[in-house]
Amino acid sequence: MSEPRTTPGVLDRMAVDFADHDALVTEERTLTFAELREEVRRAAAALIGLGVASGDRVAIWSPNTWHWVIACLAIQYAGGVMVPLNTRYTAAEASDILARTEAPVLFGMGRFLGADRVADLDRAALPALRHIVGIPIDSDDTNLAGTWDEFLAGPQAPLSEVAARAAAVRPDDPSDVLFTSGTTGRSKGVLCAHRQSLSAPAAWAACGQLTSADRYLCINPFFHNFGYKAGILACLQTGATLIPQLTFDPEQAMRVVAEQRITVLPGPPTIFQTLLDHPARKNYDLSSLRFAVTGAATVPVVLIERMQAELDFDIVLTAYGLTEANGFGTMCRADDDAVTVATTCGRPIADFELRIDCPPGAEGSATSGSETGAGEVLLRGPNVMLGYLDDPEATAAAIDADGWLHTGDVGTVDDAGNLRITDRLKDMYICGGFNVYPAEIEQVLARLDGVADAAVIGVPDERLGEVGRAFIVRRDGSKLDEQAVIDYTKKHLANFKTPRSVVFVATLPRNPGGKVVKPTLREMV
Repeated sequence: MSEPRTTPGVLDRMAVDFADHDALVTEERTLTFAELREEVRRAAAALIGLGVASGDRVAIWSPNTWHWVIACLAIQYAGGVMVPLNTRYTAAEASDILARTEAPVLFGMGRFLGADRVADLDRAALPALRHIVGIPIDSDDTNLAGTWDEFLAGPQAPLSEVAARAAAVRPDDPSDVLFTSGTTGRSKGVLCAHRQSLSAPAAWAACGQLTSADRYLCINPFFHNFGYKAGILACLQTGATLIPQLTFDPEQAMRVVAEQRITVLPGPPTIFQTLLDHPARKNYDLSSLRFAVTGAATVPVVLIERMQAELDFDIVLTAYGLTEANGFGTMCRADDDAVTVATTCGRPIADFELRIDCPPGAEGSATSGSETGAGEVLLRGPNVMLGYLDDPEATAAAIDADGWLHTGDVGTVDDAGNLRITDRLKDMYICGGFNVYPAEIEQVLARLDGVADAAVIGVPDERLGEVGRAFIVRRDGSKLDEQAVIDYTKKHLANFKTPRSVVFVATLPRNPGGKVVKPTLREMV
């Protein structure tokens, strides 16, 4: 029998093959694969009961709870398209995505990290949003608009209709839309199909030799490809047990590793650095750890060596990917040495082809087997996105006529075929594992009273990899100071996008075409 190529099909298969095996473990509840399918089907029936039609986009705005996993799979089981929202988004940022996707239902978190962002939504500006299903986060979440239990107790479609919806889903149907900021400053929705959302994480799992014997601590947020596809969908396909963590707390993470005998722990380099240097590490038995994947920033060779020696990981891998490629692209392999793992992103996975688009006169090509010169990283294959949501012009700009995805990153390929990212064509930088696009921040700064001109770059940060630094030209007579600028951006942007420092300058360096010369700003740093 051929492998299913839709998430409903995979869930149905796993509910039979691994019926009594733990699929999801949290402090509140534990679900086997059979129980997970039952809960997903109930939630899918409730979604259909709320009027969700096949192809409707349904959003999730919540941290890593068991509700997230069920909601995600239920949306797809009902024939819908899942739209995850970053938990750090402001209400304005979330509203923009909810409006553009015309989501009729939102699974929304209660108070999280001191804020109730869902309550701040302007419902009058979202006429398509008919229902919000409240997901409790704090114990004092008493003001949720509609609880999970109320959602399940509401109108339910018959299970025969639920089964028919699931059976009607096709591999090429869209399964999700993940939003990634663009250089124009406005987020773009990346459409991916069921077959893509399954095959790419399956290839990722194969590199890490994931099996049903593994217990996977998922610290990476579910709203990101790293938590959703390399987490939920990787476990769903291998039978590994998923154990999500709401937010990263190093001592709690070590306690869970010891108590749950965690074997798989992916995350950005900062997580592993924190665990290695934590004074309480000696109090916890971390010997069960087997496999780690890191990336999203420069990785020191010594960190890989310490992860293998002090945290006792058998396999430590790095990878490269982007949302437009389902979050994947290249990855190291289990037998690569520490230097290769730390200094490269490995070789193509998931049937991707890799090419370096070298400038005229540069020697070498990714397909010749020789060392390439630096150029733009291009990817091609069945797991390149279907396109940007409602934006054929941006899609055509990203994917050329030959099917090559232009990533905007600059890299080289060595003789063994390993990719090394050396620079970025775009100005994007990575803060705490999240992509940040300066143009979006600059647009916000341009609306601040007293700002005549502004530019933002990423600067090194020991904990987060990179953080934003804003360079601002004040208007005449303005007494704007650093704290006022930072406070303003905090009101309008997610925390990871907020600049951590501000430099006031008389003018910004610009080229003859009027574009800010950011290398000059970096030299100032």
